[in-house]
Amino acid sequence: MRRELRREVPGPGQESVWDYPRPPALVRSDRRVVVRREGELVAETTHAFRVLETSHPPTWYVDPADVVPGAIARSDARSTWCEWKGAATYWDVLGLSSGAWSYEDPTPGFTDLRGYLAFSPGRLECFVDDERVRPQDGGFYGGWITDDVVGPFKGAPGTLGW
Repeated sequence: MRRELRREVPGPGQESVWDYPRPPALVRSDRRVVVRREGELVAETTHAFRVLETSHPPTWYVDPADVVPGAIARSDARSTWCEWKGAATYWDVLGLSSGAWSYEDPTPGFTDLRGYLAFSPGRLECFVDDERVRPQDGGFYGGWITDDVVGPFKGAPGTLGW
């Protein structure tokens, strides 16, 4: 069953993921990003990147200098490939297997992202400007849904063909 696409109209201060480009854009952000695991601080930054791709909520990437020392350890549990950014490296987060990922050798359009870490909002407590992030549906994607982003979002059942 294919899910019907009905673009939400963004309100004041909102952006639609249907206005994001494909291929995706890499955009710097000075918004406050906080990541916790069971209340314990993992990362806090105002030096993040957002990856903006059509139909996806933004994926936020944190400067590794803003990750608490000892909070992450390289994981060999899995590997994935992004058609835009290249091979992903996975990280365990305070004992949580593969709770974060990075691109250590990103493709030319994403070299500024080298080493920055994306954290899974479905498995960790992630915040943007004190708003608790809601995870993108589907388990594979790492988008962060906040009140200032509208969809519909890819990832839910029936959206694969979008």
